[in-house]
Order: sequence, then C-alpha cells, then structure tokens
Amino acid sequence: MQKHVIVVGAGIVGVATALWLQRGGAAVTLVDRDGPAAGASQGNAGLLAAAAVLPNSEPGLIRRAPFMALNPDAPLFLRWSYLPFMMHWLAGFARRCTTRETARIAQALAPLVLDSLDQHRALAAGTGAERHLAPCDYIYAYSDRAALEAAAPGWALRRDLGGASDRLEGAALAEYDPLLARFACAMRMGGHGRISDPQAYVTELARHFESQGGRILRAEATGIAREGARVAGLRTGETVLACDDLVLCAGAWSGPLMRDMGLRVPLESERGYHLELWGASTAPRAPTMVAAGQFVVTPMTGRVRLAGIVELGGLRAGPSRAPLSMLRRALARNFPELRWDRQTTWMGHRPSTPDSLPVIGPVLGLAGAWVGVGHQHVGLTSGPVTGRWLAQMVLGQRPNVDMAAYAPGRFA
Repeated sequence: MQKHVIVVGAGIVGVATALWLQRGGAAVTLVDRDGPAAGASQGNAGLLAAAAVLPNSEPGLIRRAPFMALNPDAPLFLRWSYLPFMMHWLAGFARRCTTRETARIAQALAPLVLDSLDQHRALAAGTGAERHLAPCDYIYAYSDRAALEAAAPGWALRRDLGGASDRLEGAALAEYDPLLARFACAMRMGGHGRISDPQAYVTELARHFESQGGRILRAEATGIAREGARVAGLRTGETVLACDDLVLCAGAWSGPLMRDMGLRVPLESERGYHLELWGASTAPRAPTMVAAGQFVVTPMTGRVRLAGIVELGGLRAGPSRAPLSMLRRALARNFPELRWDRQTTWMGHRPSTPDSLPVIGPVLGLAGAWVGVGHQHVGLTSGPVTGRWLAQMVLGQRPNVDMAAYAPGRFA
C-alpha cells in the first residue's frame, strides 16, 4: 500500500523533502499558505555555501553584541521592544559562544553543507531547474589585513573540516576581480555553487513535483489531527487532510505546529534583508562576502543582490529602515563604481535555534510526525540533503550520518 505523506512548507527544505519522498514511492501533498518559495527561499543570497561550517555563536560574540547593536554600520540589529520575548533563546545562544561549542557545532554543520552543489545537482536533475545552478568560487573580502588575521581561527577550523582556501591580495586580487581592488585582501574558496534566481529555482522544482503526480495545496496549517499517539492528519481550518506521516518544514513559522506536536524547540526569526540592483553596470566574478558588513554580493539573472544582516525582532513587525540603510552605505563605500537602473528590497525570516543547528528527525511520542526546521543562514545550501535524510527516515531507511546532533528533542 502506498504511503501518503503531507509536507508542510514549500520552501527549499519542504520541496526537496517532497521530491525525495515522491522518488521513493510515496504519495505526497505539499501544503503552504502562500505557495512555493514565498519566504526565505526566495530572498537568500543565492549561494550554496559549502564553507558555512561556523555557527552564529562564535566565541566572544556575546561580549561584542551590545556594541554591535548600537553601531548603525554593524550587521546586527535589535528591536529593543522584542528583547524580553527572546531572553530564553538568547541565554541558550550565549552558552554556546565558546571555542569548544563552536568546534562541536561546526562538526555537525559540515555534513549539511560541504557537498551542497552535488546535493542540489542530484535534486534538480531532470526537473528543468538545474539550469539555475552554476559552480563558482566564494570570496571573503577584507578591508584590512588585521581583520583577516583576527579571523584566523575560523579559517583553520574550515580547513580542518575539508574547506580548502587560498589568500589573494594586491595585484592578484585586482586581477582576479577588478571590482575587489579596493579591498586589502581576500580568501578564495573553490567548490561552491550559486543559484541565478532562487525563487525561480524552487518554483520549478515544485512544478516538476506537481507534474509527477504530487499535489500542492495552498492552505494554512492550523493543527495536527491525532489518533492516540499517532498522526492522523493535518488541520487546515475546519478541514482535516488525512495522512500516514506528516513532515513539518515551515521554517520560522513552525512554532505553533511544533507545540501542537508536543515538541518544545526555542525557535527565533533572524530577520534578513536584501537589496537588489537591477541592470547593474558590472557584477562580482563570484559571490563575495564583505567581511566587515557580513553581507554577500551575488551576481544573479538581471541583477546583483546584496543579502545578509541579522535583525532580532520576531515575526510580526514589518521591515526596519536601519538595516537597508546600512546596506546602502556599505554599497557606496565598498563598490562606488557600481551603477544600476533601479533598486528593490526584501525582508524575510530565517528560522534559527540557539545552537545554530536545525532540528531534523522524528518527534518522540507522536508516531508519524517529523520535522526539518531551523536552518538559519544555510537553508538554501542544506535543503536538498535535509530533504533526502527526512525522506529516507519516513520511508524506513537510515541516513548515512549520525542524526543525534539534529534530534528534535534535544532542547527538552
């Protein structure tokens, strides 16, 4: 008998999960309030960040964070009125800002990101979406050599985990990319990938899923239906959609359904922003992280996208002016030669846990319930492998990685 699975959330994680389940022989319904790629999966930097093994909770960050939040040119912003609501999350985050925890979390992030380009190629093969994938370098650009030297422990950890890199400066950096001639030095990493249009990419994956018999339903998931200690279906208002298994991949909006499953995960939104330059006069050769501002500049179809920033402020408030103003000042300071026809902006929500690791796996105490949530800055990068792991587990197979670090119940 064919297994029927409902996947909640049609971002990259949900769509990848649905596709791998479908390829494994399941009948799948993909449910999302706004349709495919409506959230963070469309607004990201478009980078497949194979080197993104360092957690957000780097050593010493808690000491620096108050000064960063008060500096309008730092990449951290805080809505002060929201601070009381996230104290539990911040306390858990602070406990992990140590050298030991950084190394432990980096070890767990590595299987999620290191082979991201290959994982995307496998997911997109034969879907039509593969045309949006391209191999590339990834550049970390520094305004002075002291900043690079201060980052040396992070580069050593990346190297230990398999991330090869080389240093560029002076004439070599300008020859590699004239747009970076103003920077003192940079680190170049090969083996990365980029997506020319993230929204089109995820939408085409979803369209292929539908063309192969999958069902996409635009509806708001409001609760979990149970039969004893087992999932029976998904509630969408007054309607119950029956299923054998249910996989929750709704990103930053997953909190209410996780609580309805009996799962307690401290999940917060790291509000991210992007600024797009349409008809730009030039573009970087490769996605480039401006280290001083912690934002990535990526060439995309018809435009250049500047994406990044962290704003802690919850799910309800609208966009803030300060992060976008910071991006515009950084653009003028670092790339004054750039010209463009028009600008567009975006704000969205990255789902983040205190330990910078997603929750992936079964919900203990509720058979048939699964989650894949909390990928913070690497959702696009790690969506395909997360979807593969979830599909394997739902179908009774064992992923070839120790899943303990991602266990949904680890915060209990």
